[in-house]
Amino acid sequence: MIKFEKRTVLEYVTYSVIIAVGVLLDQLTKLLAVKMLQPVDVVPIIEGVIHLNYETNTGMAFSLLSDQRWIFMSVSVVMIAALSVYLYGGLCQNRLYAVAMAMVISGGIGNMIDRVALGYVVDFIDFTLIDFAVFNVADSFVCVGAGLLILALVLDIIKEAREKKS
Repeated sequence: MIKFEKRTVLEYVTYSVIIAVGVLLDQLTKLLAVKMLQPVDVVPIIEGVIHLNYETNTGMAFSLLSDQRWIFMSVSVVMIAALSVYLYGGLCQNRLYAVAMAMVISGGIGNMIDRVALGYVVDFIDFTLIDFAVFNVADSFVCVGAGLLILALVLDIIKEAREKKS
C-alpha cells in the first residue's frame, strides 16, 4: 500500500527553493558562457585540469543521440512530472531522497529550457584532466542528485538490515 506523508510548508518551500536556485544558477551560467566564452572559445581555469569551453550539444552526454531533441524533451517531461508528483505528493518520506529529487528536477528543467528555447544545450565546464565530457550546472545537479539518491538507498538498505538483526 502506498503511504502518503503530509509535508510541512517549510519542506515544500525548501524543495521549491532548491529547484529554483538550481534552474537560476544553470541559466545564469549558461548566459554568461554564451556572452563571455563563445567569442574566446576556451579559458583555462587550471591548465590541463579544468577549462571553460563553450560548446552546444544537441544530444545527451558525450553527444550521444545527437539531433534527437524530441526524444529528450518527451523523456524529460515525463521524468520531471513523475519526480514532482513523488516529491510534492507526499510519497517521498525520506528527506535525503527529497533533496536529491529536487536537484534532479532542477537539472532536468534547466536543460529542458535550453532544448525548448535553443534546440540544444549549452555546455561549458570541461574537466580536461580525465578527458571527460563538457557539461553544465544542470548536468551537475542531475549527477549530484542521482548520487544522493544512491546514497539514500544504500543508507536505507543498511538501516533495514540492522533492524532485521535486532
